[in-house]
Amino acid sequence: MACSNIRYGEGVTQEVGMDFKNLGAKNICVVTDKTISKLPPMKTVLDSLQIQRLNFQVFDDVRVEPTDISFKKAISFARQSNFDAYLAVGGGSVIDTCKAANLYACNPESEFLDFVNAPVGKGIPVVGSVKPLIAVPTTSGTGSETTGVAIFDHTELKAKTGIGSRTLRPLLGIVDPVHCKYMPNRIAAYSGFDVLCHALESYTAIPYQERTPRPVDPIQRPAYQGSNPISDIWSLHALRIINKYFRRAVQDPDDFEARSNMHLASAFAGIGFGNAGVHLCHGMSYAVAGQVKTFKAKQYDVDHAIVPHGLSVVMTAPAVFEYTASACPERHIEAANILGKDTTNVKREDAGRALSDAVREFMNDLEVEDGLQALGYTSEDIPALVKGTLPQHRVTKLSPRLLAEEHLHQLFHESMKVY
Repeated sequence: MACSNIRYGEGVTQEVGMDFKNLGAKNICVVTDKTISKLPPMKTVLDSLQIQRLNFQVFDDVRVEPTDISFKKAISFARQSNFDAYLAVGGGSVIDTCKAANLYACNPESEFLDFVNAPVGKGIPVVGSVKPLIAVPTTSGTGSETTGVAIFDHTELKAKTGIGSRTLRPLLGIVDPVHCKYMPNRIAAYSGFDVLCHALESYTAIPYQERTPRPVDPIQRPAYQGSNPISDIWSLHALRIINKYFRRAVQDPDDFEARSNMHLASAFAGIGFGNAGVHLCHGMSYAVAGQVKTFKAKQYDVDHAIVPHGLSVVMTAPAVFEYTASACPERHIEAANILGKDTTNVKREDAGRALSDAVREFMNDLEVEDGLQALGYTSEDIPALVKGTLPQHRVTKLSPRLLAEEHLHQLFHESMKVY
């Protein structure tokens, strides 16, 4: 179990300059995107660095939903200067890009696919150290400030994949609820569904003692190990926060209490899934996001078609939890109960329906699109979606129920409509 250093509290971002000074940092790489670069969180960060008279350079060309191409841009920038510390200010796209830049700058002889998860890449274990990275999340979703994972779209494969190693985990995550004020309604919704699925998937993942293969060397042990007693605590508490605050946080942007708690829930779920892992919702989402045609989510300031990560994940959630429930019905029932369903008379064979209905109610209340067809997909796309999911062994093998190719076809078919 690897835990992250987290600092939580209103206004704590202004301490980041002192953190880098205490680390002895001399040249800091600050990573962000074009939108965040113009918002108050970035001003707070740069003011803090300047007060401490620290040298830094800013890379603000992060792509929302990054690709191998955009990762390589950041890596090239990082390799051009002798940075001794990194600072990520933004959502999961920014933090993941910063992790990759740090890793490859510290391994200048490595090729890009060396560390990318097999079978897409070579999956070489990271054996050396990387530079200190401090992450300041500005969305309440990915929990990337707590994890050793960096996710990107592989343009040739047309599906997401990533790099997974505890070495990538930020030294410190600064979780400052002030930054929640700047999230538009749709970003708050979609990022919140990522939190929901992180918590649900990690809690219902295959138990850690059943996870295979079992490497003989601990350096080869995957970051995602299956549900375990410690991750369970973080994941279940994240679900309790979600049930109380998620709807409020989306429906009223001025509800600072709700938005602050969702920001914290993101970190809680991140610690949970950062060790337990996620499974089918995420594994299938990588193809959904990677094969987007023309769909462009509202309120996302981008110039390309985009299915936001949280939206691509939750699209398949009702179908997935109907499918996985038979493997651990008690856990599905407990999760449904925490999310507000009356499960007093729910039988084990109805566990999947109970949890799926709970998720579907959140989706309906928060005006989520009605299934994959609303994102531009048809039944003719299912074979390609399945093909994009099959290589995602890092997460699909964490499903509590065995998965064959025909099961994926059925799950995508059932996800064409949600309501």
